[in-house]
Amino acid sequence: MLESRELTKKYGSKTAVDHVSISLEPGHIYAMLGPNGSGKTTWMKMAGGLVKPTSGEILYNGAPIGINSKRDIAYMSTEPYFYNWMTAKDVGKYYQDFFADFSMERYHELLERMELTPDLKTKALSSGMMAKLKIAVTMARDARVYLLDEPLNGIDLLARDEIMRSILQSSGSDKLLLISSHLVEELETIADYAIFLKQSHLIEIVATDTLREEQGKSVADRYREIYGHGGEN
Repeated sequence: MLESRELTKKYGSKTAVDHVSISLEPGHIYAMLGPNGSGKTTWMKMAGGLVKPTSGEILYNGAPIGINSKRDIAYMSTEPYFYNWMTAKDVGKYYQDFFADFSMERYHELLERMELTPDLKTKALSSGMMAKLKIAVTMARDARVYLLDEPLNGIDLLARDEIMRSILQSSGSDKLLLISSHLVEELETIADYAIFLKQSHLIEIVATDTLREEQGKSVADRYREIYGHGGEN
């Protein structure tokens, strides 16, 4: 469904993503893992059609990422992307204008679940409240692909549980969910596959069941092996 082939992105002399080939299929939840600077956000932005590759290609259902793919791909960035004058209600209207698959009813359900009200001003939101608003408006779309970049940033422990439940409700046999996070343990229980990126390169893609059943390791164990002191190159 979503595939990158030798995908590379350079910013001047810096290579953010270096010849990364990944193939992702519907019906699965993928955890994209790695420290800051590993290439997670850049890869997601190219998949979301916000950044153009320097070389290589990224495809959705066999066709290059473009206008048509944006209709099916819901991308949630780490950066706030709402105007300061907006209320949560305005944010919903903004999405409704842009995306035919956006459900205002679902959005208001998610706002209530996140303990947010439609009259809240975005400029007054804490980082945690902003993160919950971004989750609500993104998951209110009936997309085929969800790309969630650090959705748990700034979220307290109890709120994380509610967010993870909301994310899981959008999963399905025809859906693809890709989630990046530094909170490896939070994704351990829901991810089918873990994608490890390091210094702009793909290290491996591994089924979480394989890690547990054949190698006797958790995703967190493998994370420590790759990124800890003396980890793999």
